[in-house]
Amino acid sequence: MAGADEFARAAGQAIHEGRSFHVALAGGSTPVEIYRRLTKPPHRGAIPWERIRFYWGDERCVPPDDERSNFRMAREALFEPLGIPPRQVFRMKGEEDPVRAARSYEDTLRRRVAGRPPRLDLVLLGLGTDGHTASLFPDTAALVQERRLVAANFVPKFPEWRITLTLRAINSARRVIFLVAGAVKAAAAAKILDKQPGYRALPASRVAPRRGTLLWLLDEAAASRL
Repeated sequence: MAGADEFARAAGQAIHEGRSFHVALAGGSTPVEIYRRLTKPPHRGAIPWERIRFYWGDERCVPPDDERSNFRMAREALFEPLGIPPRQVFRMKGEEDPVRAARSYEDTLRRRVAGRPPRLDLVLLGLGTDGHTASLFPDTAALVQERRLVAANFVPKFPEWRITLTLRAINSARRVIFLVAGAVKAAAAAKILDKQPGYRALPASRVAPRRGTLLWLLDEAAASRL
């Protein structure tokens, strides 16, 4: 699976350069198979997992054992099978007040990740049918946040609060990879990638790393309208 291969390649480069590898994981259903693939050969034995530090692109405001928690998904699919110790995992605390949790997470990034602003080695992102990515939804406040790295974002369509990396944090990364699967994502992906009228209204279109690379990985169904 290409997503697992790209993860391994990015980790290998960081470690070859003498750094720990700082990665922000994506939630949702699409990344699960990639995380599971990473726990199996050849990646399981080839990646120096002790040198990897795990963060998140966004989190729902739920406890870490809730079935909707992005942390829980990654723990079950990736951390537990690999035996990743808690000291390497920096989760967004969805059970806390969202504004306080967002500020705390920004402090964590600034302490743990080098750069001004902090420069993650890899950010994994998904794509919603409405063009959202992480928890940056159309017409929400976090989408226009230019100063913060992490924001508490109220999403009226659910309605609920989310904690999310901002575009400032995402666009500071060395690598950003979109993982897109399914025919339901095809229209949004085509609108962005083909720059169709109105594409700039879709939050994912605003992901453009300033000093890094951007890669879109789509399955056949998601690419069907390109």
